[in-house]
Amino acid sequence: MELNRKKYLFPVLHVLAWLILFSMPYLLSQGQNQISQVVTRTLIHTWVPLFFYAFIFYVNYLLLINKFLFEKKTIIFFLINLILIGTFVWANHELKGYLTQSFVITDNPENKPPRKIFWYLDFFASLVPLAFSIALKTTERWLKTEAEQKEAKNVKLQSEIQHLKYQLQPHFFFNALNNIYSLVDYQPETAKKTIHSLGKLMRYLLYDTETEKVPLRKEIDFMTQYIELMKLRYSDKIKISHDFPNDLPNIEVVPLLFITLVENAFKHGVSASKSSDLSFGLKVDGTKLTFSASNPNTPKSTSDKSGSGIGLENLEKRLQLLYPNKHHFDYKVIDGIFTAILTLEI
Repeated sequence: MELNRKKYLFPVLHVLAWLILFSMPYLLSQGQNQISQVVTRTLIHTWVPLFFYAFIFYVNYLLLINKFLFEKKTIIFFLINLILIGTFVWANHELKGYLTQSFVITDNPENKPPRKIFWYLDFFASLVPLAFSIALKTTERWLKTEAEQKEAKNVKLQSEIQHLKYQLQPHFFFNALNNIYSLVDYQPETAKKTIHSLGKLMRYLLYDTETEKVPLRKEIDFMTQYIELMKLRYSDKIKISHDFPNDLPNIEVVPLLFITLVENAFKHGVSASKSSDLSFGLKVDGTKLTFSASNPNTPKSTSDKSGSGIGLENLEKRLQLLYPNKHHFDYKVIDGIFTAILTLEI
């Protein structure tokens, strides 16, 4: 629709511009002489040159600029225009002389400047439509290039986002399946419950996250279910707490941003030899949303393959693409405690 509007808008603007240029001299001359003399003088001194100017403009605008100037054939372009302008300056003066004699228009010869001056003036005046056609065509080309680059950038952006999203889902399933695997032999009933919970999470991942944004409430429900699923795996030595608001404003967020930090906390914050405290929090203050996660910093050994290790890197890339200049993500380790804080402007 937008392209069709622009397609028809430019011809209309061209027609209006030339109508104004052709009508203004006639309208400004009314009342000075008889109507017939006004029309005749306007025809000879304004409409004839304007016709030539329009010809120079459109020959360049529609043909010469694309064929020669934009193809780096600059010398040929200006030689053709030099011949074209010279021909029309000569034709303009010959036609003016013929029309002046035909309509028996008399000018005061005493106040008339030398004819050579008019040739120079017409030559330089003919450069105006040439310059304007170059400027207009160059601007249109620049706008078209900008639009194409913007479209290409948008396509690339969407492709990158989709690629990162496809990375995220297998990463999530891989971690969840690892959890279930560890329960099958020792806690089969718990493993069954875990599979049932995982089915609910998969439904959200596969269907509800296809949109660009989802209600914040759904994201919180998803994280809560995931945390409850993880509690089934770990012993009482693991303390897991979360503080998510119950009353939420009607806001939406990009899906699957916070779950990366939750996964990361379980992957790197749980130790089989000692107790661990994991905590998660989310607060909304006006247009600012803050999510935090903290856990003991328990580095994994190189032999541990639980997860692909793309979590935080993936998250940072998605934030740069989806919330440019509208996010702050920081994580650090202080006294053996890893803390990650993600702030979004929503």
